[in-house]
Amino acid sequence: MRANYKLHRIYLDAPLCKGSLVPLRREQAHYLMTVLRLADGAEVLVFNGRDGEHDATLKPEGRKSANLEIGAQTREQPAQSRLDFLFAPLKVGRLDYLVQKATEMGVRRITPTFTDHTQLHKVNDGRLAANILEAAEQCGNLSIPDLGEAVKLEALLSDWDPARRLIFCNESQVGNNPARILNDIEEKDLALLVGPEGGFSEREREILTALPFVTPIPLGPRILRADTAAVAALTAVQMTIGDW
Repeated sequence: MRANYKLHRIYLDAPLCKGSLVPLRREQAHYLMTVLRLADGAEVLVFNGRDGEHDATLKPEGRKSANLEIGAQTREQPAQSRLDFLFAPLKVGRLDYLVQKATEMGVRRITPTFTDHTQLHKVNDGRLAANILEAAEQCGNLSIPDLGEAVKLEALLSDWDPARRLIFCNESQVGNNPARILNDIEEKDLALLVGPEGGFSEREREILTALPFVTPIPLGPRILRADTAAVAALTAVQMTIGDW
């Protein structure tokens, strides 16, 4: 069942059970009652990433506080994605965009990965988590990607589970179309690695291509910005071997 985009959607960090009363955070109550001007009894949709989607009824308590009375389930929780997304952090505005689009594309986990040419060497976890939740609320997703701790590429690879296929976007890879390579991948547990502006260093490409669990794919004949390349690669993977 597709999402109902006529109703506002709210993420609640609480179990969702019909008949229960869940208090809203102060900023959520302000948004619903002051910004949206919803009145007592207004209907919204709620989700928590675990219990599917439910309808809920607004129950104000004064001018600044409110609860939501949880109603019936409107959509069941889907199976968790088996695709992880690893990316080199970009400048802040484009970083927000990248995390939002990865959430919309239905990845299971988002992990900032520091490489030789990474532009940022520190990320704001709170900001990234807020972008993930906002994107999930707006696009109708019920699954919320986990946010992995930022890690250096070498550390990531040293602890890698070889049963999980790592798809590596290699700007030096011969060929223009990744579809044939992706179609030959048999594993279902996957991860996609996208590099920074300027791409991976030669040292990193040598390390990655030597690993048996890594599959390099080309990015095509065009020069793409890192955030554009990430969305294009996510689309290709989900269309070919994902849960599109």
